[in-house]
Amino acid sequence: MIIVSTDGSCLRNPGGAIGWAWVNHVGPSASGGEPVGTNQIAELKAVLQAVLAHPGPEPLLIESDSKYAISCASEWLAGWKRKGWKTASGSPVKNLELIKRLDDAIADRHGPVRFRWVRGHVGNHFNEMADVLAGEAARAVQAVEIESGSDNAVPDTVTVAELQEPSEAMTLF
Repeated sequence: MIIVSTDGSCLRNPGGAIGWAWVNHVGPSASGGEPVGTNQIAELKAVLQAVLAHPGPEPLLIESDSKYAISCASEWLAGWKRKGWKTASGSPVKNLELIKRLDDAIADRHGPVRFRWVRGHVGNHFNEMADVLAGEAARAVQAVEIESGSDNAVPDTVTVAELQEPSEAMTLF
């Protein structure tokens, strides 16, 4: 079984720079970001990118501290599809295009995808790594936006280095 932890970050919710990250428990990690979004979009993008990065028949377990992302992917999605992408109250599903992409990625994957909620910010090694990477990605996007003079930029930035493999500095145990 492949186990991957995911997390998202939004520097100013809503509307600030966002970052997403996934960390394979025995392998690489990845992160990215966008200049504008919400924390929910960041969390969903993290899950989507984790699924896309781990194709194949081996079962995939995604750990996340986002009950929203987990519920979207594992509980609410089937009902939304049956109701023509409407919520229980009849309103349109938020983040619909992203949720449809996540649905397609899960359906196209040969092996099963399962989810497990983990409490955030309590010392879970892989969740903490994903949190750090997502925050770094959001701040890196924010820095580019500030440098380019974009109106979406937030003035307080932190310069970060990108990580592809978990570093020894990230080791919490």
